[in-house]
Amino acid sequence: MIAVHFDKPGGPENLYLKEVAKPSPGEGEVLLKVAASALNRADLLQRQGQYAPPPGASNILGLEASGHVAELGAGCQGPWRVGDPAMVLLSGGGQAQYVTVPAELLMPIPAGLTMCQAAAIPEAWLTAFQLLHLVGNVQAGDSVLIHAGASGVGTAAIQLARMAGATPLVTAGSQEKLQIAEKLGAAAGFNYKEEDFSEATLKLTKGAGVNLILDCIGGSYWEKNVNCLALDGHWVLYGLLGGAVISGPLFSKLLFKRGSLITSLLRPRDKKMLVKAFTEQILPHFSTEGPQRLLPVLDRVYPVAEIQEAHEYMETNKNVGKIVLELPQ
Repeated sequence: MIAVHFDKPGGPENLYLKEVAKPSPGEGEVLLKVAASALNRADLLQRQGQYAPPPGASNILGLEASGHVAELGAGCQGPWRVGDPAMVLLSGGGQAQYVTVPAELLMPIPAGLTMCQAAAIPEAWLTAFQLLHLVGNVQAGDSVLIHAGASGVGTAAIQLARMAGATPLVTAGSQEKLQIAEKLGAAAGFNYKEEDFSEATLKLTKGAGVNLILDCIGGSYWEKNVNCLALDGHWVLYGLLGGAVISGPLFSKLLFKRGSLITSLLRPRDKKMLVKAFTEQILPHFSTEGPQRLLPVLDRVYPVAEIQEAHEYMETNKNVGKIVLELPQ
């Protein structure tokens, strides 16, 4: 089969397509013929040598995919049959023509969605669902500040926060991104390049601050995050795009707010319970007409042969929603 490959860590120019052995499904596994796979920040970090896959995971890039069941391994007792369309959250291996996955991690593709739209759901939407509900314990009436509001996770979190009865606020780096976030349901958006988002958040909340912050930035935002966190608020850190080093009185400021700092990573986590909850609680809303309908946001679709261009585009930070790769069929 054809797979995305790189021989040494470095820039996008190191990526190419390579013929590798097609995997075989083991006990309780399914072989998925991949139609599409979305790009994630973790792919860029892995390519740069900064984010190794978990032990036992494929070293091929790709944390989510959509396609059709091609083969069932021994002991597959579930509902899946050869030819069924499915999407899946992976620990690696999605940017190839075939990938093996435990059958219980497969999710049905909601009616009316294309393969490219389906490929844009698993990583971003399961991350947002986990951060809001399982880690952040979002409640109706809460205010939620979502950094990188126009990213895949951000566009999902806006919609899921609205569905939970919370008020989503976002940060982003352009007016275009803020407008799209507001169309998806954000109550307000702040351009971090032009204003202090913590002061703007405090003004909007009449000094109360936000109950929950979803933060993929880290170091460079710590002081502003604590500044606009409500009493007893939760700050959920799931990325370090703004660095891992801080300088200053983080603990005293957080203690003064009685705030909780919680960290979360999706890739090394046991995903079975998460996939089951998401499939039952959230997935039906992608097919339901009406104001509560959920929608994956796609920015661009590239043929997998243009993998270098896809990585280069993601590194510009211009995308709104997901960048998707199509695999040859």
